[in-house]
Amino acid sequence: MSLIVSVAPTLPIHRYPQQEITNRFAELVLPAGTDRRVLDRFHTAAGVQTRHLALPIESYPAIDGFGAANDAFIDVAVELGHEAVASALAMAGLTAADVDLIVSTSVTGVAAPSIEARLVPRLGLRTDVKRLPIFGLGCVAGAAGIARLHDFLRGDPDGVAVLLAVELCSLTIQRDDASIANLVASGLFGDGAAAVVMVGERRAATLGLTGDRASATAETAPARVNGCPRVVDTRSRFYPDTERVMGWDIGGSGFRIVLDASVADVVEANLGDDLDDFLGEHDLKTEDIARWVTHPGGPKVLDAVARAARLPDEALQPARDCLARVGNLSSASVLHVLADTMAGPPPEVGSYGVLLAMGPGFCAELVLLQW
Repeated sequence: MSLIVSVAPTLPIHRYPQQEITNRFAELVLPAGTDRRVLDRFHTAAGVQTRHLALPIESYPAIDGFGAANDAFIDVAVELGHEAVASALAMAGLTAADVDLIVSTSVTGVAAPSIEARLVPRLGLRTDVKRLPIFGLGCVAGAAGIARLHDFLRGDPDGVAVLLAVELCSLTIQRDDASIANLVASGLFGDGAAAVVMVGERRAATLGLTGDRASATAETAPARVNGCPRVVDTRSRFYPDTERVMGWDIGGSGFRIVLDASVADVVEANLGDDLDDFLGEHDLKTEDIARWVTHPGGPKVLDAVARAARLPDEALQPARDCLARVGNLSSASVLHVLADTMAGPPPEVGSYGVLLAMGPGFCAELVLLQW
């Protein structure tokens, strides 16, 4: 097994109500003279109340191209990444020198050296730390990253692994582009990061995190008194002939979003059977799941997840609350929902949870948890 010890969600300091972002971004994304009623409708329907932005909102008109946007991405991603990883390690009662593997994921900027490489000296990670930067998984990467850490820790039960997700979606907004995809994206996606610390089975035992939940006392693990979910199993699913459902077209203006109207339809057509098969291998059904940790892709996507999995409305309320509070943070979003879940009242010992996300490919990643 592997254990999720801590999750540290991190957000930029620049926070704005949705209406202010709508007004400012309308000036950026709409060509002069364009009727903004369609943009207003999409922004209102996004289910978002506030968002955090990488930069002060008045700075965006001065970003003159992909190079400037990507430079800003690197600067802000390193700062947010440092804060997230340092916080997650402190919550876990571990130090940077304990980390054996660090995985970073982002799909909203590029960096070489990668973001986690730039953090090695700043955090004090060991010079022999294993690094794995991931680009291209998009919204699914938070769930996929936890699954890949689990794979590593099954082979190294004494190990400590860290996942860092940093997404600065606002830096990808296209200027003078009234396409439906760009209008939707400008109202849905926010900026943020999150870091997850996981440990292998033997390392969990040395931290007092196996057996009864009471073994995690306030003295030994102050941020973990609610218990830590263990990863039981994972499942990856790729859906053929869906490459243009979600992703990027990358050109001189940077990242131009591909976001087809069929996203919710693909989710509804496939996710239910995948969940049934996955849970069935553990003699479980959807009604046996006490906690649903779902990527908040948007209101229509969450509705499709609920229909596909035959879930009551309250099962996905944590995802809807996260969407309203910060928007869709791409790969970091499901980790924010996980942090909220772990901070709340824990389910009964032995209860199961499912963490899931979908992203470019089109694909899904399922993670079975147990408290």
